[in-house]
Amino acid sequence: MDRKDKLFVVNEVCEIKNCNKCLFFEAKKKQDLYMWISNSPHGPSAKFLVQNIHTLAELKMTGNCLKGSRPLLSFDPKFDKEPHFSLLKELFTQTFSTPRYHPKSQPFVDHVFTFTIADNRIWFRNYQIIEEDASLVEIGPRFVLQLIKIFQGSFGGPTLYENPGFKSPNMHRREIRLAAAARVREKQMVKDVLKMKRTEAKEDLVTDITADVFMTPAEEKPVHIETEAPEPKMPNKKKYKAFKRQRMARR
Repeated sequence: MDRKDKLFVVNEVCEIKNCNKCLFFEAKKKQDLYMWISNSPHGPSAKFLVQNIHTLAELKMTGNCLKGSRPLLSFDPKFDKEPHFSLLKELFTQTFSTPRYHPKSQPFVDHVFTFTIADNRIWFRNYQIIEEDASLVEIGPRFVLQLIKIFQGSFGGPTLYENPGFKSPNMHRREIRLAAAARVREKQMVKDVLKMKRTEAKEDLVTDITADVFMTPAEEKPVHIETEAPEPKMPNKKKYKAFKRQRMARR
């Protein structure tokens, strides 16, 4: 697909491949991942923001399962309490469950897909079923889905539900930057206040309050203005004086 193509092109691809369920991952700015789950070509469809992704290579879990085996789907009881979660439960069931008599499916079950609602988000986990004691061991991957919108059509159409608590990643990053800038400004203001206090303390130490206690004011002298020119002074002629040796020789 080209970036300029609209998402309705995915419906044509589904029609070419003869499938009516679609999962489409859309990456933006090389840091945000969105997931579309759609019932092609008539809908409905839902758009999610994928968060906290941990792949199999990153987790290194001990669980394992066969490729093509049938998964069990486990849903949180909260999915039945609200209508938009009930719609998502039906979408997940039709998308992730193995079709009956599918030629590539295996005739046994060895892992479980769990969908849990917590903090108004959907948490996905994948577990292996151990045959000995039927205990669960996580396989991976794991991720969190935050619902954005549910549309009536496939990849568009009228909006059936919009999450009021959703905040776009751009807005979230902007708030983080503003909070960091506010902290920096606060630190700078504290530094300026401390600097002003230190300068005031230094000025107080330099100026002594008791320095002018014993100082008396000087007497005011009358101002004398001379109206006549002063008499010229006679130059003093320096008399010749002999050196000490010459005076001693005269004696």
